[in-house]
Amino acid sequence: MLMNTHEARLDALRKELTRQGLDGFVVPISDEHMSEYVGGYAQRLAWLTGFGGSAGTAVVLKDANASPGAAMFVDGRYTLQVRDQVDGRLYAYESVPQTSIAKWLGDHAPDGARIGYDAWLHSKGWAQGVAAALRAKGGELVAVEANPVDAVWQDRPMPSTAPAVVHADEHAGASSQQKRGDVGEWLAAEKLDAAVISALDSVAWLLNIRGADVDRTPVALSYVIANADGTADLFIAEEKVTPGLRAHLGNAVRIHPREAFVPGLQALAGKRIAVDPDRAVAAIFAALEGAGAVTVPLRDPTVLPKALKNPVEQAGHRAAQARDGAAVSRFLRWLGETAPNGTQTELSAAARLMGEREKGGRLRDLSFDTISGAGPNAAIPHYRVDEDSNLPIAPNSVYLVDSGGQYADGTTDITRTVWIGPGAPPAEVQDRFTRVLKGHIALALAVFPKGTTGSQLDSFARQFLWSAGLDYAHGTGHGVGSFLSVHEGPQRIAKSAGGQAGTEQELMAGMILSNEPGYYKAGAYGIRIENLVLVEPRAIAGAEGEFFGFETLTNVPIDRNLVALDLLTQPECDWWNAYHARVREILEPQLEGADRAWLLAQCAPL
Repeated sequence: MLMNTHEARLDALRKELTRQGLDGFVVPISDEHMSEYVGGYAQRLAWLTGFGGSAGTAVVLKDANASPGAAMFVDGRYTLQVRDQVDGRLYAYESVPQTSIAKWLGDHAPDGARIGYDAWLHSKGWAQGVAAALRAKGGELVAVEANPVDAVWQDRPMPSTAPAVVHADEHAGASSQQKRGDVGEWLAAEKLDAAVISALDSVAWLLNIRGADVDRTPVALSYVIANADGTADLFIAEEKVTPGLRAHLGNAVRIHPREAFVPGLQALAGKRIAVDPDRAVAAIFAALEGAGAVTVPLRDPTVLPKALKNPVEQAGHRAAQARDGAAVSRFLRWLGETAPNGTQTELSAAARLMGEREKGGRLRDLSFDTISGAGPNAAIPHYRVDEDSNLPIAPNSVYLVDSGGQYADGTTDITRTVWIGPGAPPAEVQDRFTRVLKGHIALALAVFPKGTTGSQLDSFARQFLWSAGLDYAHGTGHGVGSFLSVHEGPQRIAKSAGGQAGTEQELMAGMILSNEPGYYKAGAYGIRIENLVLVEPRAIAGAEGEFFGFETLTNVPIDRNLVALDLLTQPECDWWNAYHARVREILEPQLEGADRAWLLAQCAPL
């Protein structure tokens, strides 16, 4: 029997494991910077298994006859997608946080097993946990010298050679010198000599540079060692450095070849170095500690300042949202006219939406691959359409589109769920949509004291689903960057179960988050309503202490056809009317003709 492509790749990997003397290997979606979205050269998991999501890990045992001989680990966002894309004959499906790689290996790896991992793709804490599980059964976790997937991936792409570019202070709102000075003061206060900055968006923010090395995220492959005197050492491929970049960075930022990074770490022998255990790979700790440096596990000092958008970044984001809202509104008007005829597909809709965003000439990239989900595909929260999965957008069905743009002045992310006529939506769909809407409004209207965390607000958005015995398996809100990552920490609105990162971060003025509750009926339809919101101080007469609320930043009508009016309270109707009055005010000057008429109809009071 002939092997299919992914079966042949799995077989080749097992042969390479035998050659390297390993009993198994762990393959994550990751790169040397612990990125969420990675360049083509680092898409090892997709190449091996066919899985196209942004979070997941495979464990492969050398013995193909073991039961199971390999497993795929994903969270609730990808429960349906992994089954569509990964062959269940080859991989067992495992759900996290209900289980873990450490537990699975403890249960399934043979006694005395040597399980390999690439120390440039995993955190030190992850490696310690898995190593402990293997030791309990006489095995060991082995840091490989050469990644065995790379050894069998014959046509593996090369890393991008695109030049790094300057992110102007007019968009950044603070110079790199200011930012490096602040980091230097923090290091001095902590009695540290330097900090390793390895997350790509942190490097980009600190130096006010951007790049094109990762699809949908404007970053350049590089590392920084930030020093207590305010200087920095940048490690980046030489072909990416232009005269303009050198002039921008100045003499206080020394530029080194990317391959000099490990020697640069080793040169810190005897120094006290801050390294973020959640953002720096195990290999960085190993290089520092092996050379005699003292590693101090502290959060990357750029993470919180990056999340607290300054007034210039806030103003830029509002401007980007205004342009983006006009583009999405033009798309929705077009969709409402053409889709009921049965002439559109998920791919044609995504292409049209991108075209609308490109019309203004200021779109740099999408902020992620558009989630264009028709009917049952809308029930896959992080669905990504391709030629094989592409469905027609059927008349009298639900269509969900989650999309965003990268602009020099801001990053956008918006989800709209719409009913494709010509008939009326079923009562069940209206009920579920309205419960999601009520949760969205409750979070948008939330007022909370200083010190409130994302986990404390999460139930605001779920309460109306919970009362009907319903829920959704993803977080309610994530942080968003400023012409950077569409998923940015440290803040997050989600259940705290399982120790999800960011849920215990205090929400602070200047943070931007998404507000995106949803509901998904497998095999039928999906619903999500997403706006971005800005944490802002909230003045309350007689308040005892500081309080905060949200400014809604996204400006696009919500589909009124899906609303069950009898489920809305008067305050919820008031929010709807005020929101749509604001949408009309911002978008009407940008729209003409049929687009303007559509907007006015959509923004009429309930």
